[in-house]
Amino acid sequence: MTATPQAVKAVSSKDQHSISYTLSRNHTVVVEYTHNPDTDMFQVGRSTESPIDYVVMDTVPGSSVGEDVQVAQSTISRFACRIVCERGPPYTARIFAAGFDTSKNIFLGEKAAKWKNPDGQMDGLTTNGILVMHPKGGFTEESWPGVWREISVCGNVYTLRETRSAQQRGKLVEAESNVLQDGSLIDLCGATLLWRTAEGLLHTPTTRHLEALRQEINAARPQCPVGLNTLAFPSLRPRAAIGPGVEEKQPWAYLRCGHVHGHHEWGYRGPRAGVEGAAGVSSGICSPPRECPMCRTVGPYVPLWLGCEAGFYLDAGAPTHGFTPCGHVSSEKTARYWAQIPLPHGTHAFHTACPFCATQLTGENGFVRLIFQGPID
Repeated sequence: MTATPQAVKAVSSKDQHSISYTLSRNHTVVVEYTHNPDTDMFQVGRSTESPIDYVVMDTVPGSSVGEDVQVAQSTISRFACRIVCERGPPYTARIFAAGFDTSKNIFLGEKAAKWKNPDGQMDGLTTNGILVMHPKGGFTEESWPGVWREISVCGNVYTLRETRSAQQRGKLVEAESNVLQDGSLIDLCGATLLWRTAEGLLHTPTTRHLEALRQEINAARPQCPVGLNTLAFPSLRPRAAIGPGVEEKQPWAYLRCGHVHGHHEWGYRGPRAGVEGAAGVSSGICSPPRECPMCRTVGPYVPLWLGCEAGFYLDAGAPTHGFTPCGHVSSEKTARYWAQIPLPHGTHAFHTACPFCATQLTGENGFVRLIFQGPID
């Protein structure tokens, strides 16, 4: 439709969902959408207006829950994407780029990538795009990363553009679909979401299970091999809920070798400018190099935190591995999985990151096996 009374009525109607494709100043194609009684639509975006069901803000690497972090300019769209779920079994969920605004419209301006498919249907991409990665083998102990794809406004799957906002779309991938799977990652250009299914969560450890693992480790009374004081992981509450600092008995680790100690102030092998004491350290991102008294390995020395989001775990294994450089602890299979997932960063880069705090991983593997010492009595 091109500037017809029907098109104008569709765009201005508060009861009619529509998508407007602006091809030029005088040429706009309007596609109307009708109600489907067999599906429910959920919208995701930065806007706090009523059409958005899940408000998502930019993820700031290393920040704590509840911490007041200012983002200069968000790259997440106000109406980023929509997820349509079937009401009947198998409750299939499909993702589409762009969300309807308060007037139930989606507007793709002149600069947005758009085109007409061979079947005559219009389609397009949002400015920064909606990227999806489906893991191979589901979200299980045997999973491995899939390939990142871009999802169009109509839900078609394309290879990535040269940059997030490039005008030229990627190639159509006909063998793949926009159906979300357990463990699918959705990148909004500023935040990455993990999609979990109800069935998948049945096989995931619960917060109660993680708490039991924490108590089991603490009950074993791990000790600092030098100070011989007993160590204990703090509560699984988010870091902001227990204060910005670490607790007196909290385990610390040398991230090059994995030896676990209590907090101490010796072994520096570099400048200590800006380094705080135990009461003010919350991450090891800027930790100066320290020498492990057990093996003389020099590297970051940071407090350890048990990852408290159960949905990120692939299995219910013991928390034996720590991400570097942040010090979040998880099971070995969970650490190995996330350390091989390239997450979108900026307009064209990818890097691995800790799932609990989004800090970019460093080191040879992105994680280290932790070496605890038991009590000597």
